[in-house]
Amino acid sequence: MVSNMQEVKARGAKVIAITQEGNTEVEKSADIVIYIPEVDDMLSGILSVVPTQLLAYHVAEIRGLDVDKPRNLAKSVTVE
Repeated sequence: MVSNMQEVKARGAKVIAITQEGNTEVEKSADIVIYIPEVDDMLSGILSVVPTQLLAYHVAEIRGLDVDKPRNLAKSVTVE
């Protein structure tokens, strides 16, 4: 994973990483690190969902996108 981050940085992009506390390898390669508590590997995916959704939400707001009505989203639920 660290080699992927280094490749992205070499192409001029910023790297934002979500990792467990105490992961020093990611800290060296990422520009911004969001930490989640250190838990069993089976739970780390679940814990990383909330920071990822918040990151996507704030990036969309900064870009001026309508977060309540995303473009190209198919209607899947009809409210009566």
